[in-house]
Amino acid sequence: MGKIENILLYCLKQLNGERTIYSIYHLLNGKKSSQTLQDAHLFSLKRYFRILEPLTRESFGGIFNHLLEEKLVESCGEQRFLLTSSGEDYLLNNAQPYYVNGWRYQPFTILVWERLSLLVQVTSNFTFQETKYIPIQKNVEVHNWLKGFLKSTPVPKQALGEFLFSELVEILEQARDVNPEVLIFRLTGYKQIGRTSSQIAKELDIDLIHYHLEFINSIHCLLHFVESDPSRFKVLASLLANLDQKDSLTLSARKTLALLNQGFTAEEIASIRNLKISTIEDHLVEFALNVKNFSINEYVDEDIQLKILEISRQESTRQLKVIRNTLNSASYFQIRLVLAKYGDR
Repeated sequence: MGKIENILLYCLKQLNGERTIYSIYHLLNGKKSSQTLQDAHLFSLKRYFRILEPLTRESFGGIFNHLLEEKLVESCGEQRFLLTSSGEDYLLNNAQPYYVNGWRYQPFTILVWERLSLLVQVTSNFTFQETKYIPIQKNVEVHNWLKGFLKSTPVPKQALGEFLFSELVEILEQARDVNPEVLIFRLTGYKQIGRTSSQIAKELDIDLIHYHLEFINSIHCLLHFVESDPSRFKVLASLLANLDQKDSLTLSARKTLALLNQGFTAEEIASIRNLKISTIEDHLVEFALNVKNFSINEYVDEDIQLKILEISRQESTRQLKVIRNTLNSASYFQIRLVLAKYGDR
């Protein structure tokens, strides 16, 4: 059993039988659908959003079957599962990956890794006065970032390697639950080519998906330390410069928001964009989740908002059907909107 099984158990516990097992697959994969984004918020699973993009449906099924075989989970309906008492015990005795934070870091994790690996290679070769080598990264943006960094850094070129080395060592020595080899073995330097993820996974005797999770955890660990104290990690802090903070809204939702801001109603936008009203409602739910100060009062009376939240709290459920059966004066859309806006508080 590994950390991935543990993440699955944690997600299942949070979902409490209210979503199918494949909602977890979509969450880990980072599916940009209104439902998945809402689940991440509602069930407090944002840190696991998009952390296992390479995970196939097939290998997800294999990992899940393992949980069934070990009797850690049991069925509670069509594709829905709850933890058994053994599952609860297992979860209690095994820690989650400590630094993983998909919602916060995944939009730029790969870019930060590309910057770091090129910076290490260039700095290492610079230290040994080697000028003839093939850059490990081909991405033009990453090369431009590095040129800008080398021009503007107050650290003398000769001392860069020393600074970078000591910052990396300091973080990795303090880090909890991070195997430094996962990251360090990937790095290319003077007369040394970094190993591939497959090679390291084989050496560490873990499968590729497990390796991917460990790697993501180690990059998120660096980001966590640097964000917490940028003045202490001056060279590594440069990896975070000018990051394009990707909008958490889907592209289609952004077009709807632009029209909404021009004063069009949901029905008018559906007609203008030739979309179903249910699609526009999905977008409104996204705004409730992601757009600061987005008011839902136009769509749901305030007294109904309070009733929805009260039922959700009393019945300890986020299941739309349960809430709708108790309060049939509210539509499914209104319930989704209220839970999106206030459900994780």
